[in-house]
Amino acid sequence: MKGLALARSYYESFGKEMLEKSFPDELSRIAVGLVGEGSECSGFDDTLSQDHDFEPGFCLWISRQDYEKFGFPLERAYAKLPKEFMGFSRSRLAPAGSRRHGVLIQQDFYTRFLGQPTPPDSLVGWLYTPSFALFAATNGEVWRDDMGSFTAVRDVLKRGYPLDVRKKKLAAHTLSMTQAGLYNYPRLLKRGERGAAQLAVFTFVKHAISAIYLLNNAYEPFYKWAYRGMRSLPLLSEWEDTLSGLCELDNSEKNAKSKMEIIELLCDTLSEVLVKEQYSDAPTISLADHAYTVYNSIKDNALRKMHILEGIDT
Repeated sequence: MKGLALARSYYESFGKEMLEKSFPDELSRIAVGLVGEGSECSGFDDTLSQDHDFEPGFCLWISRQDYEKFGFPLERAYAKLPKEFMGFSRSRLAPAGSRRHGVLIQQDFYTRFLGQPTPPDSLVGWLYTPSFALFAATNGEVWRDDMGSFTAVRDVLKRGYPLDVRKKKLAAHTLSMTQAGLYNYPRLLKRGERGAAQLAVFTFVKHAISAIYLLNNAYEPFYKWAYRGMRSLPLLSEWEDTLSGLCELDNSEKNAKSKMEIIELLCDTLSEVLVKEQYSDAPTISLADHAYTVYNSIKDNALRKMHILEGIDT
């Protein structure tokens, strides 16, 4: 059973009744759902995921002020819910609640991912907020939020990066693809640096994946789920097998030649996509030229004055 469905069923079976009976006056101030870290929040979980941090549980988000008023009795009520459900056992909670489930202070929950309790308040703030953190803050489901305060933050985040930030990151990742794949990879092979050449391929693939998420206006999850998350994206999700193959093949002479041809084809294709999606109008097939065209189209002066690679991990 998928973790998100398990959590929802557990809430519907026990949590909802507990809240309605024991906290009728406070219920409108409690947001309920499952969001955050853990593959189950993203729907990426499988049977292997059940060997750690997998349990019937859900989140109860309240404000810091409300936590002072009724947070402790709410903690106790949650802790008393059944310890077994549908063949799964709940983890033991710490006195102040679990990190992923149980009673969570809304401001602290968002601060853990965003560095503040509200969405980034500047383009630079958006630029430096990690994509995997934004992904974790917007995945999962919210089943109840009468006040709407938890969902209000979430809704802003779910719109994706502001356009200028998306362009800034897209320019950086596409330029990094050309540096790693078209320039460094063949030169390293000529030097006999096969290990470093493979790192260049991995770097090319890493930046290609990031570019795909940006083109889909989607946040990239933690690296181990990057391929998995690509499968549901409408644009360029078909690249998954090709990018995976680049990483899996060794650098024998035959494979190196094939990999170089694939890298060149992917760069040319991405150039065409940047034009089609109206990120660039450069009259060339060169991905590097398109990267600078995207960068130069940024309207915000502060972002445009930064180095083109600033704001990403290179």
